[in-house]
Amino acid sequence: MKLLFATHNPHKAQEIRDIFLSSGCAFEVTSLVEMGDTRDIVESGDTLVENALIKAREGFARHGINCFADDTGLEVEALNGRPGVYSARYAGPKCKAEDNIQKLLGELHNIHDRSARFRTVIALILGGKEYLFEGIVNGQIVEQKVGVEGFGYDPIFQPRGYQITFGEMSEAEKNKISHRGLAIQKLIAFLKEQEY
Repeated sequence: MKLLFATHNPHKAQEIRDIFLSSGCAFEVTSLVEMGDTRDIVESGDTLVENALIKAREGFARHGINCFADDTGLEVEALNGRPGVYSARYAGPKCKAEDNIQKLLGELHNIHDRSARFRTVIALILGGKEYLFEGIVNGQIVEQKVGVEGFGYDPIFQPRGYQITFGEMSEAEKNKISHRGLAIQKLIAFLKEQEY
């Protein structure tokens, strides 16, 4: 059965497709781009939950198939949880990942407590009902970029218990422990319980 992932981000789509394939889940994941849908979805929510629901509902409304969407935020302790829901556009509406990283590192200059967490919320619409799943990984922000893997804040986030950043991990290694990976595993476990 086909399951729409309401995203235009090819990195996210491939990451999640890989997790589905390795888990043996029978659902075939497709993205908005693969459906020929390039229209933006306005993320107007004030929380990760609200934004995930907005995207899942819009994807379902546009294409009429079971749909899920995620929203992820990097929450830094010393910045009172910022950038949080604004993580993707922290340095401005049209910013690049590098702009966000430099702004965050600038704000943490000379700050000792660099503890942070990545949090992903997934909203699923299945059979007309809505479900939510969450994944959290704790860690810290390193002082400069390390690694070229992944995307977004990966080169400056070091998960707890590791001496390397997400930017230094292979995609397979990151998927096992990441916030998105944990949330997706909960989603997949739920889907496997359903009679579809």
